[in-house]
Amino acid sequence: MADLATAFSGRPVLITGGLGFIGSNLARRLAALGAQVTIVDSLIPAYGGDLFNIAGIEDRVRVNIADVRDVYGMNYLVQGHEVIFNLAGQVSHLDSMRDPYTDLEINCRSQISILEACREHNAGVKIVYASTRQIYGRPRYLPVDEQHPLEPTDINGVHKLAGEWYYLIYHRVYGLRTVSLRMTNTYGPRMRVKDARQTFIGWWVHQMVSGEELEIFGTGKQLRDLNYVDDVVEALLLAAASPDAEGQVYNLGGDEPISLIDLAKLLVDLNGTGSYRLVPFPPERKRIDIGDFYGDYRKIRDQLGWQPRVSLREGLARTLAFYHQHKEHYW
Repeated sequence: MADLATAFSGRPVLITGGLGFIGSNLARRLAALGAQVTIVDSLIPAYGGDLFNIAGIEDRVRVNIADVRDVYGMNYLVQGHEVIFNLAGQVSHLDSMRDPYTDLEINCRSQISILEACREHNAGVKIVYASTRQIYGRPRYLPVDEQHPLEPTDINGVHKLAGEWYYLIYHRVYGLRTVSLRMTNTYGPRMRVKDARQTFIGWWVHQMVSGEELEIFGTGKQLRDLNYVDDVVEALLLAAASPDAEGQVYNLGGDEPISLIDLAKLLVDLNGTGSYRLVPFPPERKRIDIGDFYGDYRKIRDQLGWQPRVSLREGLARTLAFYHQHKEHYW
């Protein structure tokens, strides 16, 4: 496993989507490691960016309010950085079905813009791309490894798959040092919880803290794996620090697959109060549901030394405590 303090101290690093959930937690960790952190975020309200997410580290990061769809802006912003963590994206599956053109712009065209900017203006940069387990679609077998067929069930999955392939092609053809992490359900402090557009778990946390009843679609027996955000940040840093990761794709995943109904019970237990009920699947969600899913992360464990460290119970307890304390900033 790489020595992250040595790997990042004093190094100029760019984070796209850096005021969002994962990006802001990554920025905080990088600032603690002594990196020179530049954040790019559009602060478009629908996508989760929030200046409160960097409260307490404002003097240790530089923030550029910019959109990754701006080709000329990205040509300038990528220059001078040794590592780029590309976390900017449209992640709502339902939004992608309602507005596929915007999803295409953000998850495909913008990725080419970033890659072209790097190819022309910073060809030596290391780029870590945030992909998603959604590109696998409905699993044919479990746990899902990197050899599983790629059969997305929604527009977002198609575009994220295309985005990932751009990074692989630019590595193979142009020699850009790219790596892709296929993330599963990430949760923790600073995630968007005001609605269910980005994560179901964020909305459940909102309902739990607000004293509202959770709604579980279908039977509640669907299995999921989850990663606490600190573990995801660790994976991003290890991927960036390791030369062996270049040109690779890696699954993330959890050690504790859990049914949705058991997840709801655990949240109620940790919160000390709450309730849930089963409801029929809304048709627009049922059409793109992937059923059971949990990932096989042995490749990144064996090659980079990563594995989740924070248990589901501990991670959920930390998350609930954060939103009870900072509710006014996220509701």
